Amino acid sequence: MLNYDKHLREPMDMPDPGFPIKVHTQRFDRAGVVLFPHHWHEHLEFLFIESGEAVFECGRTPFPVRAGDLIAVNSNELHYGISASDDLLYYAIIADTSLLHSAASDSAETKFIAPIQQNRLLLSNHISGDQQISDSALTIIRELERREFGYELAVKAELYRLLALLLRRHGVTELSQAEQTRRIQTIERFAPVLRHIDTHYQEPIFVEGLAALAGLSRFHFSRLFKELTGHTVSEYVNAVRLDRADYMLRHTQLTVSEIAAATGFNDIYYFSRTFKKHKQRTPSSVRGF
Repeated sequence: MLNYDKHLREPMDMPDPGFPIKVHTQRFDRAGVVLFPHHWHEHLEFLFIESGEAVFECGRTPFPVRAGDLIAVNSNELHYGISASDDLLYYAIIADTSLLHSAASDSAETKFIAPIQQNRLLLSNHISGDQQISDSALTIIRELERREFGYELAVKAELYRLLALLLRRHGVTELSQAEQTRRIQTIERFAPVLRHIDTHYQEPIFVEGLAALAGLSRFHFSRLFKELTGHTVSEYVNAVRLDRADYMLRHTQLTVSEIAAATGFNDIYYFSRTFKKHKQRTPSSVRGF
């Protein structure tokens, strides 16, 4: 059995705990590759597209992106990504919100930083055609890559500038304390459900069992699951299975029939039809790359 644990969540360790921000360079040379499965974390994340195209999903909304676009992932926001071209290059800037904190209770702290840290002020997810935003993101990326003397000052200053540009030019959503509490409670309640699907996708999965994990009735579970992920349970389970199948087609020598069975599809014909519908290519064509 292949071990997919490392693919289920982005690692959130920081190279320097005293300065908790990092950047990853991600290159993909095939369309249809899952960049990361549905997951969330407490960190802010900015995805800057250098070249190529992808689709990033934040909450329930998919965003087709191309070179120069920025995706802002809020703290505790479910997100997912898949490549849409054969020349994708993007950077993932991941920052612990504690980096933004100031001990002084000035207006910047109380009006903006604290609400962002508390996840009550949500940044717009998709920014396109804004050269100042692109330049700001690239400045942070280059400073973190080069790590020249004083880069910490430059990165922190530019991160504040990026946030100011995002807040001024692209709007925000402000949640009430009750809305934020409900959001966090929903995420915490559904964490074991999504973990169960991620680790038991090859087995039969029933809504009743998942609802029991969340301590909800079937009706309330299905409603909240759709609200959180943007998908019905069957859609989400199929998406997880197809992502694993896609990985196995590209990285193992198992036959298509063996991969279908290993990812929870008992009918090879249903597997092939579903795979083509969601991935826009047949399993055999993926194997042929």
